[in-house]
Amino acid sequence: MLHRQVEPAQYTSVAFTERLVEAGIDASVGTTGDSYDNALAETINGLYKTELIKTRGPWRTVDQVEVATLEWVDWFNHRRLYGHCDDLPPVEYEALHYRDHRTQQIAEFSSQ
Repeated sequence: MLHRQVEPAQYTSVAFTERLVEAGIDASVGTTGDSYDNALAETINGLYKTELIKTRGPWRTVDQVEVATLEWVDWFNHRRLYGHCDDLPPVEYEALHYRDHRTQQIAEFSSQ
């Protein structure tokens, strides 16, 4: 029987998942140990490369990349309007989620 060679990226997903388990961290999305496990990280990495690294280079030092990365992450989380989040920045959308979730929990506890 012939077996297809396993792609190196498949090992990355398994290794990443195992490291999360060792650290006591639950996977945030999808199933574990398959290509869907790493989909969110790959999406963000692609956005980062497209929106920052490729457009603002050439980079002369690691320090330039580090500072630009910090600025991009801050923009990405605090000022970027995201259509899937009702055109709110992710930080604001997350705050609304936890506010609503906390209100729901308080209501559940008070009715018991």
